[in-house]
Amino acid sequence: MTLRAVELLCIPDGETHYLLDLGCGSGLSGEILDEDGHVWVGLDIAPAMLNIAVEKDVEGDLFLQDIGDGLGFRPGTFDGAISISVLQWLCNADKSYHNPWARLQRFFTTLFMCLRRGARAVFQFYPENDAQVEKIMAAATKCGFMGGLVVDYPNSNKAKKCYLCLFAGQAPNGGNQTLPKALGEDGASDNEPSTVAYESSRIQRQQRGSKKGPRKSVKSKDWILHKKDMARKKGDKVPLDSKYTGRKRRPRF
Repeated sequence: MTLRAVELLCIPDGETHYLLDLGCGSGLSGEILDEDGHVWVGLDIAPAMLNIAVEKDVEGDLFLQDIGDGLGFRPGTFDGAISISVLQWLCNADKSYHNPWARLQRFFTTLFMCLRRGARAVFQFYPENDAQVEKIMAAATKCGFMGGLVVDYPNSNKAKKCYLCLFAGQAPNGGNQTLPKALGEDGASDNEPSTVAYESSRIQRQQRGSKKGPRKSVKSKDWILHKKDMARKKGDKVPLDSKYTGRKRRPRF
């Protein structure tokens, strides 16, 4: 599902982008973003899932955050956003003071602000019914987003997946903002496997490397300089570069 969500972002091959993973969990989606050479930030409400991501030493920056409370990033920070199996939970009132409509509006308003103009946000989610879909789309539209729903394999009970594809306003260069074509629109049988298209795609990537070619060694000098540059753009304090940056150390015995 992450592979499909990244595909729906329509990012040109070979380009590195700064992406937001909403509901990142243990970092499974982040591994896909790493394979494509992107830099990412992950948010999740569950400390236990984030602890697993930390133990795995994922490459993305992680934040403990309830997205229903809004996002606190600077305007125009991200080039795109993805979310897997999270959006529908904003429609629930898990606490007595939760107002689902207010939480949806707060989330989409702050998301719209932290995306650059024309950027895409793709949400894979499991709607309870058509009314819930309309409610989510109404909140997104009211906050400035354009776009719509892409339903892959709509005639298959197993493979059917819903993706909300949103555009954060009109791109400055007048880029393409048409909705991608759904998979299986011509009719997919109920027996169609739900993982074949995505799993085979990932296997092929692993065989030939990422879009940018074979993955570079982690924590090389170029990798460190790139991470420091991204941190500076976010306004973080970063040590100055020197001749010792990224130097190879002798193995410890």
